[in-house]
Amino acid sequence: MMAPAAATKRPCVPLRRQLEEIVGARFVLCSPQRQRRFTRGYRFGEGEAVAVVLPGTLVQFWRVLETCVNGGNAVIAQAANTGLTGGSTPHGVGYDRDVVVINTMRIKSLHLLAEGRQVVAFPGTTLDELEKALKPLGREPHSVIGSSCLGASVIGGICNNSGGSLIQRGPAYTELALYARVDADGRLSLVNHLGIDLGDNPEEMLSRLDRKGYRPDQVMWDGSKAASDREYADHVRNIDAPTPARFNADPRRLFEVSGSAGKVIVFAVRLDTFEAVRDARVFYIGTNDPDELTRIRRAMLSSFSMLPVAAEYIHRDAFDIAECYGKDTFLLIKTLGPGHLPKLFAAKSRFDALAERLSFLPANLSDRVMQAFSRPFPSHLPPRLKQFRNRFQHHLMIKTAGSAVNETSSLLASLFRSEASDFFECTPQEGLAAFLHRFAVAGAAVRYRAIHGATTGGIVALDVALPRNETDWIERLPDEVEQLILKKLYYGHFFCHVFHQDYIVKKEVDWLETEHKILELLDRRNARYPAEHNVGHLYKAEDAVVAHYRELDPCNCFNPGIGRTSKRLRWC
Repeated sequence: MMAPAAATKRPCVPLRRQLEEIVGARFVLCSPQRQRRFTRGYRFGEGEAVAVVLPGTLVQFWRVLETCVNGGNAVIAQAANTGLTGGSTPHGVGYDRDVVVINTMRIKSLHLLAEGRQVVAFPGTTLDELEKALKPLGREPHSVIGSSCLGASVIGGICNNSGGSLIQRGPAYTELALYARVDADGRLSLVNHLGIDLGDNPEEMLSRLDRKGYRPDQVMWDGSKAASDREYADHVRNIDAPTPARFNADPRRLFEVSGSAGKVIVFAVRLDTFEAVRDARVFYIGTNDPDELTRIRRAMLSSFSMLPVAAEYIHRDAFDIAECYGKDTFLLIKTLGPGHLPKLFAAKSRFDALAERLSFLPANLSDRVMQAFSRPFPSHLPPRLKQFRNRFQHHLMIKTAGSAVNETSSLLASLFRSEASDFFECTPQEGLAAFLHRFAVAGAAVRYRAIHGATTGGIVALDVALPRNETDWIERLPDEVEQLILKKLYYGHFFCHVFHQDYIVKKEVDWLETEHKILELLDRRNARYPAEHNVGHLYKAEDAVVAHYRELDPCNCFNPGIGRTSKRLRWC
């Protein structure tokens, strides 16, 4: 984690007044304390902003954007700020202009089209809100657990190449969007590729969209542009391909706002929705032989008539860390549902901001309080999951539906039942617990380091895509790297061959230098990274991604420095 940023600059009086005239003084934040949750990343990165602005409508958003562009400011558009790579906040120093952060979470609306077959999502619409709106219609969004629990926005997923755990749906993707860009001559324009006739004048277009002032016959349905990755189900089945199923720099899924990482300013996206999964069953598999899991993956992807819904992997070490340090997350989601977590995380951020101003309080006080809160509760994991933890190193949970249920049961019965490998079909309660536990791993490393900060260094958090034809997927670190690491957490989306790898390094070890050593090892394995998170300020963007950024934003006005690119005007 970076050192705390210096005191935030104060905006010049004319800029501040202009912004306050648009959104109101209450929604222009200039003090470091009020800006904290908007200028500091969820896990990584922080920097200075001359102002944080919170518009409440699409028209206000446009006017704020015009004011900033005309004033020569760099702009970072941000929604929930739940990313793991610092891609939605300022980062460090080196900007040649003042930075304005525009947070869009007040602009919450969604329009259901064709009885929910598609949806138009606004900048502040979260995955959780979309899921709740679609549920009465028997439909679902691209992702149903994961980032949605943290309050991540729908548009953030599109811009950041989000992957998700659902095998049949692939990465978040659309070719239908309404966005603003600055061209090579410095002119701001609004581009309407939403497939809805909204007129020609930007403010009139946005006002019409704000109030849903368009007729059904103004919505185009010619099918020429995709609103999801329609090819992924076939793509992931190609188990002998030497390339990954999905990764951030895949040129096949870089299109305008998709994979834009804030290099254009997105006002709305239009997306497909999906028929909700019914009567799903969960199979829990344990083994000490990773080749057994490879055989399952290749058999199911290549021969099953219907793809499974999800297939999530977790190593025993990650299981153990999550059982202790993800317990409160598990209990909160199970008790309150994922919809309450965004408010809790916002409250946590405000609490941390206050605690940091009181030097006599210990570091990471909120994490310590939440960890202490979870300890008195009895074990939250079903007995059969814990029994498999004691027997096996490698755990795989497969959710299936329809014809895949019987196919999965028959395949597993034919493959193994031994001391080295075993499986069982979960009860509904066990299946829910298994997937919630897998989700809780994601924040467990952060919590572990917060509690044990006196004896640990930083965290190397990677998400890695292995080639589809890779069979030797277990990582083996050389001794010189292994000795730098205190804890390793391996988990991921196994059938897509996307793995999350978190390393908690020892005290006094340089986590960034350790990360570079691990990335060199991944390069030798033909892995690609990041797999489903944005490059943020943590990864160096590949050439294809940089070309995408430069085409979208030739003046480098929006989110400068992303992917370790230039922070300066016109990419100097």
